[in-house]
Amino acid sequence: LFLATLTYDTLRFEYEDFPETKEPVWILGRKYSVFTEKEEILLDVTSRLWFTYRKNFPAIGGTGPTSDTGWGCMLRCGQMIFAQALVCRHLGRDWRWIKGKRQMDNYFNVLNAFVDKKDSYYSIHQIAQMGVGEGKSIGQWYGPNTVAQVLKKLATFDTWSSLAVHIAMDNTVVMEEIRRLCQSNSPCAGAAACPAVDSDVLYNGYPEEAGVRDRLSLWKPLVLLIPLRLGLTEINEAYIETLKHCFMMPQSLGVIGGKPNSAHYFIGYVGEELIYLDPHTTQPAVEPSNSGCLPDESFHCQHPPCRMSIAELDPSIAVGFFCNTEEDFNDWCQQIKKLSLVRGALPMFELVERQPSHFSNPDVLNLTPDSSDADRLERFFDSEDEDFEILSL
Repeated sequence: LFLATLTYDTLRFEYEDFPETKEPVWILGRKYSVFTEKEEILLDVTSRLWFTYRKNFPAIGGTGPTSDTGWGCMLRCGQMIFAQALVCRHLGRDWRWIKGKRQMDNYFNVLNAFVDKKDSYYSIHQIAQMGVGEGKSIGQWYGPNTVAQVLKKLATFDTWSSLAVHIAMDNTVVMEEIRRLCQSNSPCAGAAACPAVDSDVLYNGYPEEAGVRDRLSLWKPLVLLIPLRLGLTEINEAYIETLKHCFMMPQSLGVIGGKPNSAHYFIGYVGEELIYLDPHTTQPAVEPSNSGCLPDESFHCQHPPCRMSIAELDPSIAVGFFCNTEEDFNDWCQQIKKLSLVRGALPMFELVERQPSHFSNPDVLNLTPDSSDADRLERFFDSEDEDFEILSL
């Protein structure tokens, strides 16, 4: 841990700070000024959970990889966008991580859900093994759609968070589907994932009662993930303003995507640049201390975040939103409708009340939609060259 801290301190001088600009900085629905709120910006960024490559963790599946270096960047980005949903769910958007300050139990509960071990809800082990059902062998790269589908499946077992996860396919968000999903009486897709109420089993170390209480609520917190393709080989400029507006919404979870060879977790923008957390740093796996406390400094990026031109973004992305209440969802719908009126902004997806008749309904059928063309191309290129990572064409 001490060595890792030294590394962060060294890196701090290698990362370019925010530009001196009058343009506002937007971080996951929060607006900042570089001139008067630089420390607040950096504190907000540092408070996001940062998941990177790790080495020397328990072998995946017992005999598989002990490191995800070179193949796990999109899986780590999936962890980051989902961790932000859990932070909003259990800690709130205003929560901040301060180095050396004792954190509340729920913070460690969230963090433990992503630790590199087989029994954590959203560990690299769980994501890699669940991905086999999506046609991905362990150690193979994912696209944004694949990691979204896997996270949706894993969330079924997270009774502590009791999330409703919806993946909007075909560039269409159907409001009726989401309301049906969030207003259902049980957060689980099948009985096997929800034991009897009198069970004394602990899930990921948490009492099952936490999930039972939420079963009776009228609205389950929504995680909405929208896989999109915003161009053929590069992003269509007409989508850029709409993409920016997504980071301005209070429901924003950010975007997972990147550029060829690199997946990133985008948390905001300034001017014509996206702000992102980069998983491409290999750190040692973290083990709980003798006291049972989890050393957490390496899960927070303590140098200024990376930036890249929006024009460099690979067109294959997934946009995420979190709606804690039905009012949040209704507000989000209104904001999306207003976006269609923004001059020069082309909608990235369609918002409709009911399912178009020519669409199938994967939620009703309980089926995972077929992988996108981008994911199929991705699998082809993965098999061609094991040393080359590609997000999409």
